[in-house]
Amino acid sequence: MNFGRYVRRTAGHQPDAEAVVCGPVRLTYAELDDHSNRLATALVALGLNRGDRVATLAGNRAELVVTEVALYKAGLARAPINARLGTAEVAHLLAESDARVLLTDAAHLDIARAAVPGTGVKTVIGYDGPSDLGPGYAETLAGTEPEPVETECDEGDIAVLHFTSGSTGTLKAAVQTYGNRLALMRKSVMSAGTRVGPGDRQILAGPVTHASGMPLMGIFFAGGCAIVLPRWDAEEFLATVQRERATHAFVVPTMVNTVLALPNARDYDLSTLRQLIYGAAPMSPARIRAAWDLFGPVLSQGYGCGETTSGVLFLSTEDHRRAIEGEDEELLLSCGRPLAEAEVAIVDDSGQPVADGEIGEIAVRGPDVVPGYHNEPNLTAETFRDGWFLTGDLARRRPDGYVFIVDRKKDMIVSGGFNIYAVEVESVLHQHPDVYEAAVVGVPDEQWGEAVKAVVVARDGTTLTETGLIDFCAEHLARMKKPRSVDFVAALPHNPNGKIDRRAIRDRYWTGAERRVN
Repeated sequence: MNFGRYVRRTAGHQPDAEAVVCGPVRLTYAELDDHSNRLATALVALGLNRGDRVATLAGNRAELVVTEVALYKAGLARAPINARLGTAEVAHLLAESDARVLLTDAAHLDIARAAVPGTGVKTVIGYDGPSDLGPGYAETLAGTEPEPVETECDEGDIAVLHFTSGSTGTLKAAVQTYGNRLALMRKSVMSAGTRVGPGDRQILAGPVTHASGMPLMGIFFAGGCAIVLPRWDAEEFLATVQRERATHAFVVPTMVNTVLALPNARDYDLSTLRQLIYGAAPMSPARIRAAWDLFGPVLSQGYGCGETTSGVLFLSTEDHRRAIEGEDEELLLSCGRPLAEAEVAIVDDSGQPVADGEIGEIAVRGPDVVPGYHNEPNLTAETFRDGWFLTGDLARRRPDGYVFIVDRKKDMIVSGGFNIYAVEVESVLHQHPDVYEAAVVGVPDEQWGEAVKAVVVARDGTTLTETGLIDFCAEHLARMKKPRSVDFVAALPHNPNGKIDRRAIRDRYWTGAERRVN
């Protein structure tokens, strides 16, 4: 198999149609095919062979998209490094991935200069031009011929080493194979709701090296246009929807929150949007209703991760409508039902399915589930069992198949012998109109072992109090679940993928404690 041939085919069908838009750069399908051929040729000329690793370290830009297509054409494995990581982490990932080539931008040259020594990287290509580290991207393309490159790969070959954000404290790479990526492409185009075909234009708002880039090959297969935001800015997002006549968008809940906070959000024409998919973290029912009111009946939600090569559960726009119009309000707390080819089960600690309504761990199997972690045999054996990937998310399932996440397995709070799920408490906090963002963690307590602590960012101009917020939670939760204390902060820490970093919050309260609860 070779995914590059799909780009070539679409370029033959509609050479002048836009394939990629990123800031001032606009690439047609003919240009995407040409540039990726040239880069693939240059990489092969460096002595790279099928399966060799190529790393990228850069913020969102059109050249990252070209690089992904070029690597598929040449049968190479991509090792995308999050642009927010520090020098030590970058050096670790370069070494861990066995990368031989690094493509980076000017903003990360100093990090690359410090991180490359001691790794297997032999060539550094600068997206913004040549440097003391190596040649420039444009110069590299100009020095090659645009002859088609099409290295055949097997389903088991590594396509992407998908490094996690490190929220667990350890950076690890899910080994996404060409077979996994083919399953991802199938799921992208199988549904009318997620298919981005000719005339359709999808905004990719987050880092395209990670979750936000997952739809790319599905878009190119179907002939749509990928609009890549160089960086996140809530008002620029709305302006882009209006200016580019975007039909689809993929965002994370924190992005939706910043859009909803804009006083002028309704000044923009968002009428072309047919689908706004959110994922990567839960969103409170109150925020979902507010987003529905702003964007219209276009919301859908996806649940998945790097180990499942994107979404495996999906809450459709129709599901949202049923909930918001009062037919089934509980659905606003669900992350949906199984999507495409994925099998999803809720299992106990021994891996056996639990009854509907009971809490267990989400397990997934199917062609989109990766075979394991790179160079991590023990972690692979612990996390992948009998063909199933254990997600670490605790959930319950309704008889009609809808799944409701209650917490991360490691984030469960045990207070006085009771299991308390942080997500459940957070969902109540987010229903308060004066709460902008909230996180719940367990903190040391001599009497109860752990106590529920809420860490809250209040909306500007409001006067939230600890007592008032605890009383509000008491109206919606069992007494044992309500926060024992509330800390108000100006902002919550987020990991490089935009998720609230509960580990960092929890660590503040457990530093120096004699016993840590995991």
